[in-house]
Amino acid sequence: MIGIIMFFTALFMLLIGFPVAFTFGAVSVFFGIVAGIVEIYTYADASMGITAIITDGFAEGMYMFDFMPHRIWSIMNNTILMAVPMFIFMGIVLQKTGLAERLLESMGFLFGEIRGGVAISTVLVGSLLAASTGVVGASVVAMGVISLPVMLKYKYNTELATGTICASGTLGQIIPPSIVLIILGDVFQVPVGDLFKAAIWPGLTLVAAYILFILVVAFIRKDMAPAIPADPSRGRKSKQVVRALIDIIPSLTLIILVLGSIFAGIATPTESSAVGCLGAIVLSFMYRSFSFSMVKAAALESVKITSMVFAILIGATAFSMVFTYTGGDELVEHFMMSLPGDEKWGFIIFTMIAILILGFFIDFVEISYIIVPILVPIAANLDINPVWFAILIAMNLQTSFLTPPFGFSLFYLKGVVPATVRTMQIYRGVLPFIAIQIIVLGLLAVFPEFFGINPSL
Repeated sequence: MIGIIMFFTALFMLLIGFPVAFTFGAVSVFFGIVAGIVEIYTYADASMGITAIITDGFAEGMYMFDFMPHRIWSIMNNTILMAVPMFIFMGIVLQKTGLAERLLESMGFLFGEIRGGVAISTVLVGSLLAASTGVVGASVVAMGVISLPVMLKYKYNTELATGTICASGTLGQIIPPSIVLIILGDVFQVPVGDLFKAAIWPGLTLVAAYILFILVVAFIRKDMAPAIPADPSRGRKSKQVVRALIDIIPSLTLIILVLGSIFAGIATPTESSAVGCLGAIVLSFMYRSFSFSMVKAAALESVKITSMVFAILIGATAFSMVFTYTGGDELVEHFMMSLPGDEKWGFIIFTMIAILILGFFIDFVEISYIIVPILVPIAANLDINPVWFAILIAMNLQTSFLTPPFGFSLFYLKGVVPATVRTMQIYRGVLPFIAIQIIVLGLLAVFPEFFGINPSL
């Protein structure tokens, strides 16, 4: 039971605001010592004093941490994880080139003359940015700054506008190249390229579902998403189409270079991330926004984000080691195997609900490195395809960016919206999109073959 108590202690500390990496490390050391003392006490004879039990237990508990340098060394030598800082750098450079601004302005006027057109263009641009950058924060902030004022100006419903922006910004979690898919590829020990391929159709289905929802709302409630009158100052419609294509083609080219090289087997995800970084620099030259100060700022921001991810990974490694040492993984596996009904579906339903609930409170990185490693061996025992299971988890983790009260996309957007937009309006706006994500997640679980995924090994 020590491992289970340790898990809930760490969860409680995260909920009250302790730093993630330090929480995992401190809890691991404390409960590792407790486990050592308990073990020595269990096998101690009557002549052994309490001081000796505590001293020997302390030494026994700390002994397991002798292996931490080897684990950290293996993490730092993991070539899959090398793609994380490079994709982050690529996304930040593209954000600073003004790519999002150009895409949103062109496509907003392109689709603006139909009801819900600006919201639809926001979803489409969100999917393009997701496939170009994979960085959620950059997409949400960019669209919040550019797209939201346009929608509010033309009397869009505030809840619909904010919900569309938050949901579109989180598409970077499921549409490749996605940081969460790279992390899950490392946790599941499956090729990241396989996860990228498997995520394409679920991601596009989500985009289509968002657009369908916007069209239905705009048809039923015409005042929620009115059409934007044509702007004569932008020239003929054909000229607007050409301008939009000029803005779209560079990002599409980058997507083809990055994802195409992976799917064609020409490059690994790590190698393609280097191609993406080079492509982002080339685009900065094209948009005349290149400067060494921009590259330095992007590099520093990438280092900060990457350091956060790796610090959490190291803390999570210690946590996982102690959790296994105390037998917590066996207890969880026994519980999962004893769920009522079919073992496989009972396990999947329970894990999806648990991850969805945890996503209300903690970040996807913590879930990926703490919860998922506990589930991987159980899924293997049930002959569940790790690629399918990883995509289910990725889709579920995407929802965590939207769920109140701690969804990161909600905070990103709140930081850039006008003061007239209240937090509760953002919360209400994302609820329909959360429901859509859960529906698509259910379809992916029940009909994986429809998405081109085999659910069994």
